[in-house]
Amino acid sequence: MLTIGYDIGSSSVKAVLFDAEKGNPLAGAYSPKQEMPILARQAGWAEQDPLMWWENLKEATREILRVSPGLSARVGAIGISYQMHGLVVVGAQRNVLRPSIIWCDSRATGIGRAAFDSLGHERCLGTILNSPGNFTASKLRWVREHEPGLFAAVHKYFLPGDYIAMRLTDRIATTVPGLSEGMVWDFRANAPAGFLLDEYGIPASLLPETVPTFGEQGKLTRQAAEELGLPAGIPVTYRAGDQPNNAFSLNVLEPGEVAATAGTSGVVYAVSGTLARDPQSRVNSFAHVNHAVGHAVGHAVGHAVGHSAGTPRIGVLLCINGCGIAQSWTRRIMGKTETPYEDLNSRAAQAPAGSGGLIVLPFGNGAERMFGDRDIGAHASHLSFTLHSDAHLIRAVQEGVAFSFKYGMDIMTDLGMLPSVIRAGEANMFRSRVFCETLADTAGVAIELYNTDGAQGAARGAALGARFYSSAAEAFGGLARKELIDPDHTRSGEFLDHYGRWKEALELQLSRHEEERAATHRSPA
Repeated sequence: MLTIGYDIGSSSVKAVLFDAEKGNPLAGAYSPKQEMPILARQAGWAEQDPLMWWENLKEATREILRVSPGLSARVGAIGISYQMHGLVVVGAQRNVLRPSIIWCDSRATGIGRAAFDSLGHERCLGTILNSPGNFTASKLRWVREHEPGLFAAVHKYFLPGDYIAMRLTDRIATTVPGLSEGMVWDFRANAPAGFLLDEYGIPASLLPETVPTFGEQGKLTRQAAEELGLPAGIPVTYRAGDQPNNAFSLNVLEPGEVAATAGTSGVVYAVSGTLARDPQSRVNSFAHVNHAVGHAVGHAVGHAVGHSAGTPRIGVLLCINGCGIAQSWTRRIMGKTETPYEDLNSRAAQAPAGSGGLIVLPFGNGAERMFGDRDIGAHASHLSFTLHSDAHLIRAVQEGVAFSFKYGMDIMTDLGMLPSVIRAGEANMFRSRVFCETLADTAGVAIELYNTDGAQGAARGAALGARFYSSAAEAFGGLARKELIDPDHTRSGEFLDHYGRWKEALELQLSRHEEERAATHRSPA
């Protein structure tokens, strides 16, 4: 049996043709070859046209089928991974009404903060496990306030992956984990969070129906099949947000297991067996892929991925917006857009640890949750024109991102999560030895690297959802660790000194930001 896995990112759409029997990919592709544009009509905004995702998905599909001609007839299931928290709204004819407000858009932070106070912190934390924050429901409330005519035409709203599934199957649906990502799943009631919808003036009728994370979610329509070059009728059998899916792709399903990514944004994702929540919502809690599977097919598959009735599986997610995008910006601003990232990683290794005192705070991609949804911007300090080269700058960016991970992981430690091992795919910034060693030595954790990615995870999920695999153990039988990076305790003291100076610079910037915000709101004398 072959499956296709799609990973709908904000930079590109990835596709993989996967041999479920042998447990390895046959072909992979991504589109576009340059990163997809993000439209920012105002500071802090970030939008993309959903049609762009679909067009690039088609191109990536055509490419994997060109690499493996004649195999399309053997495809038995499709899985989807997608960028979380984006808002897509469609009219009654399934037409997209406006560009998607994607995950890193900050415009709804004030709306979420006001709802948190209005509804009560304990009520929100006890039901949706988070502040309403800058998530999908808050973004739809923004549309209701600022684009009322358009809001009146909304038939359904959903996530980017739900849009792709609609294009594939003509079925409008989401999942329980998807509802939790949008802050509209009540974990106590095991039902949509009607109290939040009421607060935002969002009719419950705008919610899609729910389908299981694993199991049939619709079948490929004739029109979609013709556009993709695939046979009609292939079932979509798996759907998950990119970070839960990344954890799944690394076989991170049980409490205490931890996954990480370092793409456009950076994430540490830990699985909890309780309804974990952070009172300050610096890290966020969502239903994991094997949490509360509620459909008949889903129950059977849920047991296969380790779920048992009444046992929560919550993904506690630390997100750092300013991650790989900081490295991408550095490459672009240095005029090295054609330079492979591998070459930049080699150049970074030529600078000394600590980057010769150069400090970079990589927070230039919108409001950061771990700072209480404050947008402090990116900053560089202690720059010397006579000492520092491009190697120092590249390394300082990579160290700044690694130190950001350490800062956020300390928050998770305060919540009782003490990871000793992090699993990650050998991709994006985890291809950099400087980044990996800085993170391992500063945080004191081992890093296990695997040759997998989100598209492969979606493909394995599709096979599990189609019941080709009987268990998660079988699904991941072919997943082998490629490299182990242990913390080097002979270097940890030096790296912690560098981290201490970086943290001082961060705390100074946070203090300045608070002073500026207070001055802005201070009444004139």
